[in-house]
Amino acid sequence: MTSTEPDPVPRLLVVDDEGELRSLLAEYFGRHGFEVRTAQDAAVARQLFADSLPDVAILDVNMPGENGLSLARWLRDTHPRVGLVMLTTAGEAVDRIVGLELGADDYLPKPFETRELLARVRALLRRIGSTAEAPAAAANAPAAVVPVAPPGQRIAFGACQLDLDERRLFGADGAEIPITAAEFDLLALFARHPNRPLNRDQIMEQAHNRGWDVFDRSIDLRVMRLRRKIERNPDKPEVIKTVRNVGYVFVPNAQ
Repeated sequence: MTSTEPDPVPRLLVVDDEGELRSLLAEYFGRHGFEVRTAQDAAVARQLFADSLPDVAILDVNMPGENGLSLARWLRDTHPRVGLVMLTTAGEAVDRIVGLELGADDYLPKPFETRELLARVRALLRRIGSTAEAPAAAANAPAAVVPVAPPGQRIAFGACQLDLDERRLFGADGAEIPITAAEFDLLALFARHPNRPLNRDQIMEQAHNRGWDVFDRSIDLRVMRLRRKIERNPDKPEVIKTVRNVGYVFVPNAQ
């Protein structure tokens, strides 16, 4: 008789100073197959991160003491593979822009529908390649992304190498360069279309969360962050170039 191991339970950390919201999300995500921990502030969140890492963290931007943006910066520096969703005040574009610049994978303005937050967290789990997605999501999961290249193949981005199978970026010295799930998606998109200018609509459709506003600065911020990691001089990019009035183009032979 063949035995099968159960799917790992996805781990979620909710960091918000509103006690009612923490309880609501813990109960709601728990009913949908998640293991949920909560923290009322950044200090408690750091302790929970030290105990064990979640698959996804939901951080409120506006918290007393250390705010969510500061915590997000620390999280990206120390644990770049953890999925990150920011909760922002409705209409506060500055918070969304700063959050994306820090490396947030998604954001959602308050007030929000719990069903939408659940859908975004499940989508993020799929994007980061987590095997810990809730079983209920598997039946409704979209078709897998078409592989960008044969397994194990690496694509050169200047002096860096992108491993498409492992979803990791390596520098010229072989050391790993931390990238977020959204940054990998963007690099993989460029790898599929070398020397082809891509406009913002195409990038938004193929490499970004479709819920984001196509007119905000999210795409430009992603490119800016990637240039800091792969370009010899981010102010004079050679690998991911700007095409005026169009968008961006990946030049694979740039040195």
